[in-house]
Amino acid sequence: MKWEGRRRSSNVEDRRGQSSGGSRGGGFSPMLIGPLIRILFSKTGLIIVGIVIAISVITGTNPLTFLGNFMGGGGQGFTTETNYTPTAEEDRLAAFSETILADTEDVWNNLLENYREPTLVLFSGQVSSACGLASSATGPFYCPSDEKLYIDLSFFEEMEVKLQAPGDFAQAYVIAHEVGHHIQKIMGITDEMAKLRSQVSEKEYNQYSVRLELQADFLAGIWANHSQKSVGWMEKGDLDEALNAANAIGDDRLQKQSSGRVIPDSFTHGTSAQRMKWFKKGFETGDINQGDTFNASNL
Repeated sequence: MKWEGRRRSSNVEDRRGQSSGGSRGGGFSPMLIGPLIRILFSKTGLIIVGIVIAISVITGTNPLTFLGNFMGGGGQGFTTETNYTPTAEEDRLAAFSETILADTEDVWNNLLENYREPTLVLFSGQVSSACGLASSATGPFYCPSDEKLYIDLSFFEEMEVKLQAPGDFAQAYVIAHEVGHHIQKIMGITDEMAKLRSQVSEKEYNQYSVRLELQADFLAGIWANHSQKSVGWMEKGDLDEALNAANAIGDDRLQKQSSGRVIPDSFTHGTSAQRMKWFKKGFETGDINQGDTFNASNL
């Protein structure tokens, strides 16, 4: 895949080396002032303040920071910097991810009149999002509440080693899939899914979830189609890399690898065959109107 030297997106937050997902430098959040005042003027609050002051004296911790972490659970706005130094390979993957995101911006701005560009958050270890705290084990994800994509770059190594899905275009497919979820948010599909969660059984909701994920695969294929037409950066074997990645993260394959059993009722993302089928359909047609997985009789 010929991606070097191309435009890189500016819609990126690099939170690598941070213990949670706040802005760099951490600090005390103004949103906690009201709750803290209520605590301070209660009887329980006097006891808490006394304990906090004692701990602060012993540890040298800023009492406001301690109280903020107590109130906010160590969430956004209370970031602790570490001596994290990214490797050259991690920086290369960061540049690659920013380049792929930039190309998705170009494609979807041309295809959708009301497109809003999402933000890519690079993190290491764990991250705080509007959807909650997540670790690297979660894998790449999209949070519709803040319209951000979250990726720990170590996942790409896991793809290559554990999932046996190597290749830069396989990695591009992962990013494009998460952008696909952003498209679904813009189209209102994500909000409709949220309403369904309390209206149907878990088994039925899983079936809807599979259709949501397969549509994101289809949208990733749409991106690949239009990107190749405009940029022509795909090389021999790139399409096979993406299809292999889709195959590697199918529910049936992952379940069989982890437990030796396959339980279709618990599928949430689709089988390997389904994921390959819908990505390939998006890539071959380039027609966004052919991706209605929710009404498709044959997934």
